[in-house]
Amino acid sequence: MSHPFPATPYLSGNFAPIVMECDAHDLPVTGEIPRALHGALYRNGPNPQFAPRDAFYHWFIGDGMIHGFHLEDGRVRYRNRWVRTAKFELERAAGRALFGSWGNPATSDPSVQGKGDGGVANTNIVWHAGRLLALEEADPPIELDPATLETRGVCTYGDTLTGPVTAHPKIDPVTGEMLFFAYAAEGPFTTAMRYGVVDGDGRLTRLDHFEAPFASMVHDFMVTQRHVLFPVLPVTGSMERAKRGEPAYMWEPEMGAHVGIMPRSGGPIRWFRGEACYVFHVMNAWEEGNRIVADVMQYDNPPLFNPNAGGPGSRARMCRWTFDLDGATDTFRREWLDDLPGEFPRFDERFSTLPYRHGYFVSRQDEETLPGSYDTLVHLDLARGSRRVHPMPEGDAISEPVFVPRAADSAEGDGWLLATVYRGNEHRSDLVVYDTDDISAGPVATAQLSHRVPFGFHGNWRPGR
Repeated sequence: MSHPFPATPYLSGNFAPIVMECDAHDLPVTGEIPRALHGALYRNGPNPQFAPRDAFYHWFIGDGMIHGFHLEDGRVRYRNRWVRTAKFELERAAGRALFGSWGNPATSDPSVQGKGDGGVANTNIVWHAGRLLALEEADPPIELDPATLETRGVCTYGDTLTGPVTAHPKIDPVTGEMLFFAYAAEGPFTTAMRYGVVDGDGRLTRLDHFEAPFASMVHDFMVTQRHVLFPVLPVTGSMERAKRGEPAYMWEPEMGAHVGIMPRSGGPIRWFRGEACYVFHVMNAWEEGNRIVADVMQYDNPPLFNPNAGGPGSRARMCRWTFDLDGATDTFRREWLDDLPGEFPRFDERFSTLPYRHGYFVSRQDEETLPGSYDTLVHLDLARGSRRVHPMPEGDAISEPVFVPRAADSAEGDGWLLATVYRGNEHRSDLVVYDTDDISAGPVATAQLSHRVPFGFHGNWRPGR
């Protein structure tokens, strides 16, 4: 018999898990779903099936649940399923949690010692080379059936891949390649990293290994047409801390910021250095001659794993990093692009690795809005230097927006944004569709669920056939 979840912040409100898997064949719709929207939006996020073993529970470690919205002919179908990881199956059979937080052996049940680190596949979900992959940066990808969301198993690309893969691979719109990296590649909290490439036909074609300056939580990275960039920033990992019952990850600003730049074809890494900061998410990166430009959501004083966080620097803002590959310095230039705090940046990913104009993210403007959730959708036009916003009704919270082009050959930024919205006063969620021509006008269509989609992380669109 499972136990009730404790009333901790990351297990309460819309952070709390839902306990069922379900299907809805025709969601009620207000407005009109554009007929050109034909495909599926998948979202991934933590949804623990059992109460945690540890007193310290963090949002990042819940079991992954996929929420799929299938759009066709102006109608919306919905389905949600847990990802059946090895951890999930062992705990489902036992009827209780078996793994400690972050796979901590000190708090895991003896029955699972030596049976992995408790991967949860809870962070992102991507479509590439005919595979739907649930991702979480400490473990290999898990392949799912795109129609049923049934778990097919660990994706090894024909037994050529083992070990962790980032939750934020980049798909090159020109070559069709999926580029990825991994940190702690030789075990938890090691300095080993690796970089890999899967071609458009789903074959692993490159896997390079290198060492980071220190053990860091490297959540995202940057890709241009000729280079890959690895930000090793001072949220450090330590198994010794975890075994002492302290946070496994901690903000240590004295370590500074390091960004390694490697040619996409492989070769030596050149490390650039800067003042301490942290970046969870990258908007885009590209080249201008022998300079590399990257737009990121930068924290000066990140609130996660940092008990002393506070002030403006504890909120991420869009910052442009510029690296001069011909320069005689190992530092890089930083320039703030917008003063509105936000997270979960997205753009028209047909322009990934290329110069771009339109960016989108979510922001928390109301001080009463729960930290870790967002109440405003933002569109930046970087060419005009303009901003449009759409605030949510009081008590509501919006997810990361996902861009879908109006047509394959549409101009950059011409299309729709799809997101889920938690309706705080009704304790349920909706799928919303915005026209990118003017997000400030609000959604052009809303598909209504009768239950909540718990706060999650990332999602992506799979075009229909």
